[in-house]
Amino acid sequence: MKRINIKVLLGCSALMLVGQSCTDLTEKTFDALPTSGDFGTTAGQQSALIGPLYNGLGNYFDNMNSLNATTDEQMVPTRGGDWKDGDNWKRLYTHTWDPVTDNGQFNGPWGWCYGNITSINQQLGTVTDAALIAELKTLRAFFHYQAMDLFGNVIIADKVGVKSTQSTRAQVFAFVEKEILDNYAKLSPNVGGAYYGRMNQPVADMILAKMYLNAQVYIGTPRWADAITRCDNIIKSGKFALNGDFFANFSTQNQSSPETILATPFSSTKRGGMNIHMRTLHYLNQQTYNLGSAPWNGFCTVTEFYNSFDDRDARKKMWIVGQQFKADGTPIMDDALPMVFTPEIPSFVMPAGAAGRLAGARSQKYQIQRNNPFNDQDNDFVIYRLGDVFLMRAEANMRNGNTAAALTDANLLRARAGLPAYTTATLTMNEMLAERGRELAWEYHRRQDLIRFGQYNKAWRFKDVSGAFRQLYPIPNDQLVLNPALKQNPGY
Repeated sequence: MKRINIKVLLGCSALMLVGQSCTDLTEKTFDALPTSGDFGTTAGQQSALIGPLYNGLGNYFDNMNSLNATTDEQMVPTRGGDWKDGDNWKRLYTHTWDPVTDNGQFNGPWGWCYGNITSINQQLGTVTDAALIAELKTLRAFFHYQAMDLFGNVIIADKVGVKSTQSTRAQVFAFVEKEILDNYAKLSPNVGGAYYGRMNQPVADMILAKMYLNAQVYIGTPRWADAITRCDNIIKSGKFALNGDFFANFSTQNQSSPETILATPFSSTKRGGMNIHMRTLHYLNQQTYNLGSAPWNGFCTVTEFYNSFDDRDARKKMWIVGQQFKADGTPIMDDALPMVFTPEIPSFVMPAGAAGRLAGARSQKYQIQRNNPFNDQDNDFVIYRLGDVFLMRAEANMRNGNTAAALTDANLLRARAGLPAYTTATLTMNEMLAERGRELAWEYHRRQDLIRFGQYNKAWRFKDVSGAFRQLYPIPNDQLVLNPALKQNPGY
């Protein structure tokens, strides 16, 4: 049985964000904490209280999974009446979303960030252990970083009951950076075991590296050297190693991968929510994997993104194409058609019928758990891993003029994928973006990458050129109604 390192409370209660205008009626929060005045007086007891706070980190998967549909690597086409959902997925993909009509898509991530920030602030009032305080402040900084990345000018909430004023993106960047740097020395350098899935020094380095890599977007000033320094801290620590098997990072028992820096633990029975296979597989794939219920036949990858993988690339096996079979090897038929997944997607809105149901390559990057009676799987979702660090350092070095160092790092990933090494002639900035896409597909870094490389607003299949203001999501309409002090992002 998989060891779950973070305690999970199975009861769910609605979380109201006090003083920060967060309302999200669809967000599940596991935030019930012991209230006995006798509990929490020792460091060990205080440590036990933070489990529910980390449970909130698990909703990273659900929120980022939906928003990834705004990129060129994931789409949720309409198949007859399936997945039409009021054209919500189409508006996300074509960058035509509306703050009112699509309020729910953005209110969920906003509520996720600030609901967790509020829970942390409430708990910080009871914690006296210096190391735990540093850990919680770093976790709080992570959620502020996410809010800043998604929405730009947001609220800095560093205490319970803070006035809900809006700070600039640069001010939030400075707050997150200071919070992490001020608490860094008090964080544990340990990884794995009791620190699996928790804030420690390598995770803090990773958050900072991400921020510095995107600093030109966030604050208008590049910080490539600082990004390199933080990546160096992780790589030179010797605490992580590239997994020899790329797909072992995403197996149903991936909690022991030496490549993982931060993951959110999931369990089919103890902490549900990891259901990426249900979102992408065809209904009849229930027979392929002997699943307890039929998948939902929704998410697939964009044709051109699939075609960007060389046939020699071992990572191309993350996509399911071709004839599908039952568990006993019998070919599956969908109506009168052989059930053959094709990468080609003829239109975003397809008519009812087998042809539309079979369009698009499906994802099996996260190992699909066979003979699973539940809709949820046991794979932990990987937020940060070492493969990304090498590519981040490669990019920062390349932007800083050190192509030789960039080649060394990028070619580590090329070698694992079974591909020829890059040369100074072949490793262009466009190729760097493409390689990040192939390595990190559906790990939810693509929007950030596309924006940083100036590609997020370009036209791609079924999407016209979109305005630069779409690089920020709108402040959710619910939040504007609840908090008149909030101002909507320009363009909306």
